[in-house]
Amino acid sequence: MTSSVDRSHFDAIFAKNDDPWDYRQSWYEARKRALTLAVLPKQHYKRAFEPGCANGEMTAELARRCDRLLACDFSAGAVQIARNRVRALSHVTVEEMCVPDAWPEDRFDLIVISEFGYYLGDTSLAGLVKRLDHALEREGTLIACHWSRPFNDARSTAPAVHRALATVPGLVEAAAHVEPDFLLHAWVRGSKSVAQIQGLA
Repeated sequence: MTSSVDRSHFDAIFAKNDDPWDYRQSWYEARKRALTLAVLPKQHYKRAFEPGCANGEMTAELARRCDRLLACDFSAGAVQIARNRVRALSHVTVEEMCVPDAWPEDRFDLIVISEFGYYLGDTSLAGLVKRLDHALEREGTLIACHWSRPFNDARSTAPAVHRALATVPGLVEAAAHVEPDFLLHAWVRGSKSVAQIQGLA
């Protein structure tokens, strides 16, 4: 499989600006991160993976919910910025990795696919689904969150990406949040709801 994204394009973006999408200051972005964390069906996870971490703002917040967190980006500039963002968090590792061509060997009980699936063409998106199938634990959680309006660099759409991710074997939808600007889904492997996970139902 081959990635559909142009690494040099994103290296240039991060060379000019360490927060090119205003993740730190934008209320839209802060609210979206809060909603993403809110749909997690479990309070805490053992091993989490966040590919496409950009400058690490989501990484820093996910870290509060994980024993170990691996984040990655294919832009060397983004990786350095993200490492600086989480340098005080010893349980977080940030690596340079081009997903889905490269993939960690570990299995994870939480994987967060946020704002990068639409950069992948059909072949790479299918490859991502296969990677997720092998990497997600039996009762693991898969999160997807993507901007749903058209933009120049997109090779797919948020609905198409989420439909593809939903085909990972064994997934059951745990939560869905739909707005004009973005889609947010949480799936779990297994049939338990959040209340059932907590022993309430």
